[in-house]
Amino acid sequence: MTKARKPSSGSSARSHGTARNQSKLQKKKTLTPPPPAQRGGVELVDPRVQAQLKLYEEALALFHQQKFSRAKQELEKVLEGPSKELADRARMHVKIAEQRMRPAHEQNPRTAEEHYQRGVTMMNIGRWDDARESLDKARKAAPKADHIHYALAALDCLTGEADSALANLKVAIQLRPENRYHARNDEDFAFLQEDPRFTELLYPEQDGAGA
Repeated sequence: MTKARKPSSGSSARSHGTARNQSKLQKKKTLTPPPPAQRGGVELVDPRVQAQLKLYEEALALFHQQKFSRAKQELEKVLEGPSKELADRARMHVKIAEQRMRPAHEQNPRTAEEHYQRGVTMMNIGRWDDARESLDKARKAAPKADHIHYALAALDCLTGEADSALANLKVAIQLRPENRYHARNDEDFAFLQEDPRFTELLYPEQDGAGA
């Protein structure tokens, strides 16, 4: 009859040693710090990256407002930051902004939309007279285009013409009521902030409540 053999003392020692090693490995794994919080692959623990991200978000807001010249300037600052991912995103938007700006400079606008795009571009680089000429042509070609009246209102604010700004903004709101909410947060209308007519135009519910 075959007898079961008892494990030797050496074998027992090796088993205990293996158990201790496994225990140490488990402790090491437990003590490993968690990875830093990420957003879209960008580490946010670095304050320089946080500042770069803030710049990128501000530039993107300008881009979506079709303020391509200013957006491009801010995006170029993002390129200098430490995050390669944010820099790559910014570089892509810089190219798009340049493409959006180029037709206004290099082509003769013909349609209302082309005149509008040129007018907005001229506004963004501070060429008020050229901007007004283009936007007036755009309005003449498309008198019911709310965004053209809105742009003219913004231009009027930038050139200090309150009455004309309010008149153009009123038409823009009549054509598209959503423009009322856009104007509330648009820095281009800062010139009118203290004008009670501007408040009445943007917050008609307050006027009705006070009546």
